[in-house]
Amino acid sequence: MDQKQLLITETIFRDAHQSLAATRMRTDEMLPAASFLDSIGYWSLEVWGGATFDTCLRFLNEDPWERLRTLKKAMPSTKLQMLLRGQNLLGYKHYADDVVEEFVRLSIKNGIDVVRIFDALNDLRNMKTSIESVKKHGGLVEAAISYTVSPVHDEAYFVSLSRELQDLGADTICIKDMAGLLLPSAAASLVRELKKHITIPIHLHTHNTAGIGTETYLEGVRAGADVVDCALSPLGSGTSQPATESLVAALQGTPYDTGLDLKKLTKAADFFKPVAERLEKEGFLVPGQVLRPDVKALIYQVPGGMLSNLLSQLKSANAMDKYDAVLAEVPNVRADFGYPPLVTPTSQIVGTQAVLNVLQGERYRSFTKESKALLRGEYGRLPAPVNPDVRRQALGDEEPITQRPADLIKPEMDKLREASRDFAKSEEDVLSYALFPQIAEKFLRERNAPKAAAPAPAPKESAARVIYVEDRG
Repeated sequence: MDQKQLLITETIFRDAHQSLAATRMRTDEMLPAASFLDSIGYWSLEVWGGATFDTCLRFLNEDPWERLRTLKKAMPSTKLQMLLRGQNLLGYKHYADDVVEEFVRLSIKNGIDVVRIFDALNDLRNMKTSIESVKKHGGLVEAAISYTVSPVHDEAYFVSLSRELQDLGADTICIKDMAGLLLPSAAASLVRELKKHITIPIHLHTHNTAGIGTETYLEGVRAGADVVDCALSPLGSGTSQPATESLVAALQGTPYDTGLDLKKLTKAADFFKPVAERLEKEGFLVPGQVLRPDVKALIYQVPGGMLSNLLSQLKSANAMDKYDAVLAEVPNVRADFGYPPLVTPTSQIVGTQAVLNVLQGERYRSFTKESKALLRGEYGRLPAPVNPDVRRQALGDEEPITQRPADLIKPEMDKLREASRDFAKSEEDVLSYALFPQIAEKFLRERNAPKAAAPAPAPKESAARVIYVEDRG
């Protein structure tokens, strides 16, 4: 990568609509723009992973594997990128190593070139198998450090983490600022420090939740960042990434000029204006909640997608008046739980526990099973010590596990093949079942039904029906 030219990853097909609109863009809305985006000259196009897999099956009646193959065929000239949660893959628990390797193998086979791998706790034990699998099957490993702010997450912590990831075989390092917490001066300092200790390119990812994302990019780029994530303006800014056109315009004529054609980018944006209008009309894109800058994000450290999830939970409970109280409770729960970065799945675990604490009128009156699992060590090593009183309240005298969680999971692929043999027609189908058993089985049986060449069109839904939104990733 040549630092004379800043490189851009476009997120319009994944993180942009995931952050702003519950991941509800359909494949048929992507395809009209695909070949044009392929001609622009992006470093990569993020098209898959994150919550796209779940949403395709759960809400859109689409096969996520077919989406990937379709987009690869339509965009053969640009690297396609995905987001992978390490040992969690695209689900919300740890999977056996054989499932991880098979999923990575087929993701690359079906069209993925770059795999951005992260772990919610920055526990490298949870990233090792997926990193090795991507290398084995010919993909590019973009290892991500989940950026956050806490008493234990200082610059030295992230530098050490990045050096270890480079040693594990990472091709690039991504500073993954999922909640938009990375301030411009901190971005410049962290990038400069990383450049002293690692030799691979640095990819900078943020969200414009607090309204400072573009400035964070500019400072990071001046300090030496090689690639940044942006989203075309119809689904850019706010809780999404900074707008592509704006950053490209800001850097024109500077030493960091992207070389991208601003006229082509504005034409590309036109493809997505009706998509954004449709999402707004159906209640998934709520401008006042996701596009207006909110500096409170720097206080509560809540990612954009997590905000959407909290809003959905409170609407369902008819408790929107408790929104501010829940936001204020999130940092308290996070501290009690050992300061996990707020990114899938820990963002949902901490957020849901905060909702419970507020709605029940008593802190830790009850715990979700996921909260107990996090405190038990089932997701990996927490960054800081847990509040011992809270752990005791949740687990009693039970001792937490200290080994790599996946070491406790026996190989699963053969069992999964047997359990899904009546409706899985391919190894990809088996993996869909592995990640989302009930949802995938329903989808696959409907797809395979004799009188249905394809599942029925997805019924219209309101935003109130959203039951899960991942962080912006």
